Amino acid sequence: MRRRDIAPPPWTVSGAFAVVALCTALAPGALAAEYRAIGDPATVLYDAPSIKAKPLFVLGRDTPLEVIVPLEGWIKVRDVGGTIGWIERKALTDKRSLVVRVPLAEVLAGADPAAPLVFRAELGVLLELAEPASSAGATANPGWVKVGHRDGQAGFVRITQVFGI
Repeated sequence: MRRRDIAPPPWTVSGAFAVVALCTALAPGALAAEYRAIGDPATVLYDAPSIKAKPLFVLGRDTPLEVIVPLEGWIKVRDVGGTIGWIERKALTDKRSLVVRVPLAEVLAGADPAAPLVFRAELGVLLELAEPASSAGATANPGWVKVGHRDGQAGFVRITQVFGI
């Protein structure tokens, strides 16, 4: 018996491109991640949506989390380290905070690599989002976001250096 190579139907490749193009056109904001921060002083991250589930970590106030799936009184979230778990919806706030995810982030006076240095923030430092932004693509200065530190200093940091936007 001879083997015959069968080519895929011609619509397979072009159809896939059409579906991707249609989804992108119909829902431009659908790909943007949603972030929230913890509003309580301490909150438990569970492995399932129940207080009877296994506790994974205790997270502190203002910790930014990526929202994956909301479910009744619970939200499935991802933290800066990539850990996925469940948190009670009531523990989250709409306040936006960011956390430094590189060894040392430089916060500059302007959204320009040549701008003067305001301060450096180490890995894990929490920063407050100082400008309204729904996503990384919706900042006033593409590639940069304005942040503030709890000690009052403010400036611009590269989006790639922080988690939460």
